[in-house]
Amino acid sequence: MASCSSSSKQKKDRLAWWREARFGMFIHWGLYALPAGIWKGREIEGLGEWIMRNGKIPIPEYEQLAKQFNPVKFNAEEWVGLAKRAGMKYIGITAKHHDGFAMFRSPCNPYNIVAATPFHRDPMKELAEACHKAGIRLCFYYSQAQDWHAPGGAGKIEECEGGSWSKPTVAPEAFGHYLEEIAKPQITELLTQYGPVGLIWFDTPVAITRDQSLALRDLVHRLQPDCLVNGRVGHDVGDYGSLGDNQIPVGRVAGDWETPATLNDTWGYRKNDHNWKPVKNLLYLLVDLASKGVNYLLNVGPTAEGVIPTPSVERLEAIGRWMAVNGEAIYGTQASPFPCEFEWGRVTQKDKTLFLLFTRWPGKTFQIYGLRSKVKRVVLLAARAATIPFRQTHDKNQDRHVLELDLPAAPSDEYVSVVKLELAGKVDVDESLLQQPDGLIVLPAYRAIIHSGAGAEPPVIGSGGMTERWTKPGASLDWTFKQWSPGRFRVELLTRTSDHEVEVKIGKQVLRAVLVKAADSNSPRSQYFKEVINLLGTVELTGSGSLNASLTALALNPQDSGGLKVSELRLVPEQK
Repeated sequence: MASCSSSSKQKKDRLAWWREARFGMFIHWGLYALPAGIWKGREIEGLGEWIMRNGKIPIPEYEQLAKQFNPVKFNAEEWVGLAKRAGMKYIGITAKHHDGFAMFRSPCNPYNIVAATPFHRDPMKELAEACHKAGIRLCFYYSQAQDWHAPGGAGKIEECEGGSWSKPTVAPEAFGHYLEEIAKPQITELLTQYGPVGLIWFDTPVAITRDQSLALRDLVHRLQPDCLVNGRVGHDVGDYGSLGDNQIPVGRVAGDWETPATLNDTWGYRKNDHNWKPVKNLLYLLVDLASKGVNYLLNVGPTAEGVIPTPSVERLEAIGRWMAVNGEAIYGTQASPFPCEFEWGRVTQKDKTLFLLFTRWPGKTFQIYGLRSKVKRVVLLAARAATIPFRQTHDKNQDRHVLELDLPAAPSDEYVSVVKLELAGKVDVDESLLQQPDGLIVLPAYRAIIHSGAGAEPPVIGSGGMTERWTKPGASLDWTFKQWSPGRFRVELLTRTSDHEVEVKIGKQVLRAVLVKAADSNSPRSQYFKEVINLLGTVELTGSGSLNASLTALALNPQDSGGLKVSELRLVPEQK
């Protein structure tokens, strides 16, 4: 991170519980649960918690929701119990979202659930008590910059003369006053009224300056030295990084990161959103993120009565049943030591252990290349008493390490089966880009060497592992990989969009093509942000050894403002 208010050791100690947790519950709950996506009989497009802004609801009208908000079915122990059954280790709840309404007792501002609603209870206090009993860390979401209600809040919607609407840019002086009079006092209340707090989850820094971000971070650490501050406090000064909403990175990421994600298409409750993700997809995302060293913060949006919707409960309990058996492969683990993703699943590591998390069961015989560590014992987490036979070999001529497992014919789990490799020493793998046993060669963008080309601005690799800011032709990505099995290969490029012209070189073979979508990618990251497979042609690889590959942008579609976003180049063996 760009800045740190304490020593590296203090920061590491502060993050220890969070790194161990890996899986948490997000809760978006507020006045917006009452309209639930509908205002005056009209469905308002967009996220449930953004209805005030998207529906252009005047402040006096939106304030009336507080008089109706009475979540009599709210039960803190039920919510916390669900998180515990799901295998979640922390809960982050919206203490104040962008609508400016505080879901806690806030002596500094009467616009809060205790003072302004018939409920007259403090759900944060009840959640703090329930979390303490259950051994769950309670964390608070607080919108530190956007506030559509308080004077000086950024992004504020105002009703103008004649009924028109505007979204004015807040004046720095007014915003500074808001921070001092609303944000800092309420953050202080959150950190002094409820005992130990795991983290403050800030969001959308928009108008905030770096000095203001630092001041908020330092305020949190001064009041509770062990409390974490997430990256969305602004200007990269948090204790860890926050990826975009529902963002799934291409490969392992450096540092500490978290992905907030939805169970359907919204965060706050929206009665007509029934696009619930299947359990299979949710588990794949949990496994995928853990294999990249990323925490998974999975959201629920309770109703105005205080009830978590049944589809959310069913899915979380199903994940919990899997975690009860396989949680060892998630909690406290680090990212996969291998340099690319596998078609059959993902890998996590911890101490002298590797976990192979199979989303596709390979059948009785399975091979993986590149593991140099000596394996002592192999077991299925679902059947730990029985060992799995294995063999390790090393081809000195090709410097190829092979681990072969004799697996059961059928998987141990409906969704993800986990095999545990107990090693004789520390994890040691060949980090070269290797052709896999099935012949597939994967060249991730984040492992490429970037060349700017003649006068072209070079693209960068974003936090999600894809190329960003690739808007000028001439730049290129270069890879070196090890190829062992000759044959004919289909060359695929995985991108966010098509219609760009590129050149690919594999050894001395050259392919030029305008990108045209051949199919949608089925990668976990494509569940929320579509990724497409572009077919560029075929190449013939002979012999074995190291080869070079490159991707150059020849002409970029000017209509695509995001430019060429590449996740990986793939050489797929054609069936003989």
